Amino acid sequence: MPRIAYVNGRYVAHADAFVHIEDRGYQFADGVYEVCEVARGFMVDMPRHLGRLNRSLAELSIDWPVTPGVLPIILREVVSRNHVADGLVYLQVTRGVASRDFVFPAGTKPSLVVTARKADPAAATRRAESGIKVITVPENRWDRVDIKSVGLLPNVLAKQKAKEAGAQEAWFIDADGTVKEGGSSNAWIITRDGVLVTRPAEHGILRGITRTTLFEVAAKLGLKIEERGFSVAEAKAAREVFISSATTIAMPIVAIDGAPVANGHPGSITLSLRHAFFDVAEKSPA
Repeated sequence: MPRIAYVNGRYVAHADAFVHIEDRGYQFADGVYEVCEVARGFMVDMPRHLGRLNRSLAELSIDWPVTPGVLPIILREVVSRNHVADGLVYLQVTRGVASRDFVFPAGTKPSLVVTARKADPAAATRRAESGIKVITVPENRWDRVDIKSVGLLPNVLAKQKAKEAGAQEAWFIDADGTVKEGGSSNAWIITRDGVLVTRPAEHGILRGITRTTLFEVAAKLGLKIEERGFSVAEAKAAREVFISSATTIAMPIVAIDGAPVANGHPGSITLSLRHAFFDVAEKSPA
């Protein structure tokens, strides 16, 4: 069956889904987005994703495109029409269509696009069982990465560089050598003492929804978390390293810049976090 998208009030065939050429998301990257995992017929942590969407919109002074209570209905409908039991649902809100000018247009209605696609959970499990590799790149993004903006060109370039190096993710590194986050993920290490370490999310990184839920998973498993910065050198010497995101959950890192982490295999603590995740995450019917 053909894929279906939602575009500004209409459900249309994915192949026929278009926005205007003067949509400010296209002209200026003047918009925000969210990606919510769909797993086992449920949308995972949807209230938290919508809460972060609300914050991103407020930070950019963009109005909600529909009332907050209607958006979950649209998300469920797109997931249903695409028959997605495992996969993701993507939503994007821009400031809308207006004649090209840098200042905010007056009276413009925000644009809303929602798409969904299937994924293979077995493939993700196989990847977690073997782990993935990361490279490091200098931080070159704007200062407001706490906003989930559609302006992702530095991330695109970093992840392309990772692919060319035979890796699956790139970590942005501050000038002092501190790890910030991945191109599309939050970064974690596990110390030799079994303590989980991740950078504080008050400034400089995106407050990942999966990251937030993993705090609860760690508490359930009796694991300690420290919110602090860590260096690339500390990560390379760690007991385990992993990334988190809506599309990876907790994904083991087995090499950094070509150097193996520990024995070069996924660690047991990371895999235990991954296995316990859906017992803790909030699940809304899709």
